[in-house]
Amino acid sequence: MTAGRRVLVTGGASGLGKEVAAAFLRTGARVLITDIDSAAGESTCAELAGAGGVVEFRALDVTDESAWADAVEWCTAEWGGLDILVNNAGVAAAGRFERIPASDWDWILRINLMGVVAGCRAVTPLFKQAGRGHIVNIASMAGVLNVPGMASYNVSKAGVISLSDTLRHELAPYGIRTTVVCPSFFATNLGDRMRSPDPAMVGLMGKLMKSSKVTAADVARQIVHAVDRGTYRVITHPDARRAVLVQRFAPALAARQLVAYWAKLRPRLEGGD
Repeated sequence: MTAGRRVLVTGGASGLGKEVAAAFLRTGARVLITDIDSAAGESTCAELAGAGGVVEFRALDVTDESAWADAVEWCTAEWGGLDILVNNAGVAAAGRFERIPASDWDWILRINLMGVVAGCRAVTPLFKQAGRGHIVNIASMAGVLNVPGMASYNVSKAGVISLSDTLRHELAPYGIRTTVVCPSFFATNLGDRMRSPDPAMVGLMGKLMKSSKVTAADVARQIVHAVDRGTYRVITHPDARRAVLVQRFAPALAARQLVAYWAKLRPRLEGGD
């Protein structure tokens, strides 16, 4: 592993972002934790101060391009540049398609997709000038499997996967690598801000996250390993890797599994009307 790498992690005050910061710090990296929650960010920064490397915190709203410009300017002024951007900040949503208001679509796309776009736009000129850099975008298996009852979340994460695949090829000639991470459920605080018109969906998502045997720390370790190896796509969960194989080689079976899942869940949602 390369020591002294300069890393910016969005949504780094808690959950997966915090574990990613800690994992990079253990390699001796300099990590800039960013988050919209300044109090949580400062607390996490203090907590991770002894984890190795160097950790700093700056408040950052990923939807604010001027805030992105300030963060990149800070990295240039304080560290002489940046090596790795981890676009981790995101929010969750679920519910029947016709019940999701337009305002919730705007909210999730602005944060989950356009926040990632803004981060990539902010660092690309810096990386091009340096002739190297690594962009890590946290997507989701939701953007691959497109499970019913999660339309807005699926679309936001599918957009991140599409963006990442585009940048993978477009930026490679400039020495810039791209990694897209597609986790399934694991215990985190993502559900704290979940928006849903269907309370049963919120309960189901919570149970799936709590029951996962894969932890945020496990996912973080896979991310650092992917950066070290230059891996493009990371499917973090064994069951998700199997699902991808089924989707690719037995699409009819994959479709039947989604039909069965929705047939089981739909009565619970409609019973709550």
